[in-house]
Amino acid sequence: MGNFDHFADSYQQVHTENVRVTGENSEYFAQYKARYIARRIGSEFSGSILDYGCGVGMLSNYMKQTFPQATVDGYDLSDASIAKVDSGIRGQGIFTSDWSQVRSHYDLIVVTNVMHHVPPTERQEVIARLRDRLAHRGTLIIVEHNPLNPLTRWAVANCAFDDDAILLPTEEATGYVLHSGLEVLRRDYIVFFPRLLAWFRQLEPYLSWCPAGAQYALMARRGANV
Repeated sequence: MGNFDHFADSYQQVHTENVRVTGENSEYFAQYKARYIARRIGSEFSGSILDYGCGVGMLSNYMKQTFPQATVDGYDLSDASIAKVDSGIRGQGIFTSDWSQVRSHYDLIVVTNVMHHVPPTERQEVIARLRDRLAHRGTLIIVEHNPLNPLTRWAVANCAFDDDAILLPTEEATGYVLHSGLEVLRRDYIVFFPRLLAWFRQLEPYLSWCPAGAQYALMARRGANV
């Protein structure tokens, strides 16, 4: 996590530079994920949310805007990143790098572009840890880079803070979720069109089956017996 401490001041700038080929910036992709989550769980959601691996809080901010009645917490191993989270979003929830300060049960846990930074030998443990913090019938949403997409692989290979990244295919992520006893609800491929083809973005919800998306989202639920 020293790598992300180093990039805490420049994370948005570095990320925006990395995705420039799409014609968008880092804010666009954070907002995109918040909209996707709202489409799947309903914009009226008012429960508790944990943004695991929240970084400097971009997604947390958009989730609070999208779900104004929800409580949004954030956890990240990088102390320097947590320190950069906007004071407005910090004031309504818990933002910490100390896992013991995280609440015991969440209605929704979101893990976006985090797992590829976790060493493969530790990934199952991370999913089990998150499962244990889900409330009964709580939802886990994992968003990851799609290794089948060549543009995604190029972007990761050329990103300054992705030098430790090991991409995981959908089958690997699904295996961790199932092994933890969670029920897989759906898998969607997302992020298809650059800004140049923005008109076609309205079609993206109908392309969730197509493995050409730059990223994928895996949605799972904790049942009564887990």
